[in-house]
Amino acid sequence: MNNRLLLAIALTILFTGNTYAQNNTLRMYSLKEMINIARQQSIASKQASTTRENRFWQFQSYKSNYKPQLGIDGTLPGYNSSYSPVPQQDGTIQYRAVQNNNSDINLRLQQPFAPTGARIFLNSGINRFDNFLVDDDLGLEKYHQYSGTPFEIGLVQPLFQYNRLKWDKKIEPLRYEESQREYIENLEDISLNTTRRFFDLVLSQINLRIAEKNVANNDTIFKIAQGRYNLGKIAENELLQLELQLMNSKQQVAQAQLDIETRNLRLKTWVGLTDVADLPLILPEEIPTFDVSEETALIQARANRSENINFERRRLEADAEIAQAKGDTGPSADLFARVGLTNNTVRDAPARDLYTDPGDQQIVSLGFEIPLMDWGRRKSRVKTAEASQKLVEYTVAQDIINFDEEVLTQVRQFEMLKDQIKITKVADEIAQKRYDITKNRYLIGKIAITDMNIALTEKDQAKAQYIQSLEDFWIAYFGLRRLTLYDFENDFQIVGDEL
Repeated sequence: MNNRLLLAIALTILFTGNTYAQNNTLRMYSLKEMINIARQQSIASKQASTTRENRFWQFQSYKSNYKPQLGIDGTLPGYNSSYSPVPQQDGTIQYRAVQNNNSDINLRLQQPFAPTGARIFLNSGINRFDNFLVDDDLGLEKYHQYSGTPFEIGLVQPLFQYNRLKWDKKIEPLRYEESQREYIENLEDISLNTTRRFFDLVLSQINLRIAEKNVANNDTIFKIAQGRYNLGKIAENELLQLELQLMNSKQQVAQAQLDIETRNLRLKTWVGLTDVADLPLILPEEIPTFDVSEETALIQARANRSENINFERRRLEADAEIAQAKGDTGPSADLFARVGLTNNTVRDAPARDLYTDPGDQQIVSLGFEIPLMDWGRRKSRVKTAEASQKLVEYTVAQDIINFDEEVLTQVRQFEMLKDQIKITKVADEIAQKRYDITKNRYLIGKIAITDMNIALTEKDQAKAQYIQSLEDFWIAYFGLRRLTLYDFENDFQIVGDEL
């Protein structure tokens, strides 16, 4: 009997070793390798990069609002052939035929001035009039004539109005910086999601190995039990229980294989490795050893996270809404001024005569609008904006509290999980050793089948708890990176590294 037992155990070890050797010929992927692949070629990473690029061009568009704008406009041609009403001295109207061309072209350079919202411009323009109608009775003949402004400088200054340029200059850089931090956070989210999918698959792979080993062990035990049953040493009920256990372990193999196929596809499509058939994974058991202080975590989170910029941006936007409510509903005025040179030519003179001895031109105007009775419209809009500002202040204050609590909770959980891995690893080793001893004692008839089944269940549960503790640790590890945008293992800011 002992020889048969040794032979069965040897065959089991040989079978398991051959299976491992076959699997080991495939490329094995570590957790960090899989994360790097996902951050480079997954759909999520491409979405994050595209969003970042979109925010970059939005910011460039904003900055262009403060740079000089050079443009040209005009009417070429401006031909007109029609009848026009002409007032007479007696008050009547006569329609006279007209046939002319009135074309113009202007070159304009504008520069906004953000502190006051003013617009300064330089302008140069020319107009040409051509008369094509010939009428000897009316003394009309064909001719052309030029007029224009060789040079002028002007100013348009809104008064008592909302200055969008001023507020955008405060808010938009924050919005852009916030988007850059969000890009880094999106990459860290990819790390987190990859870790979850990685452990889903690696747990299925380990479950398959456990189930296959359980099948081999249960098959060996069942065959030995059949011999005992034939010798009348065990009851039929015990033999049936061992057979049922063997069938259950085979069913677990089938379920584990199905789980591997499903989770293998889920991980492949997520990271972008659709051209790879299988993803054999390496269990990340090597835990980095470093300590994280709550104070350091809070300092880094407040300095690096997009939320910190978001808090300031929301406060500024609330202030801007109050300024806009006051500017849009109160008294307003526009100061317009321009000085320059103007001229016109005699009939059929060349265009260059415009630039010979031009005359001065000065224009100043002030338009204003003062609401005298608005039935409380201005007051209501301003009060609404002020109430919104208070709400933003209270909401931001609560968000800051929640922000700090989330970081502190993550730090404490991370420290706890490091100890939990040590405990579950020892428990896994103990459960495996206990099962081996219990199985051997059952094979020599020292204990009942019930005790062996309990040891088998505890062995599998201990292994699952160890894998779960590893997953919890790595989720906490990358979660801490996500919440602080700081790499505590290598001691550097992720924000500066990625941007």
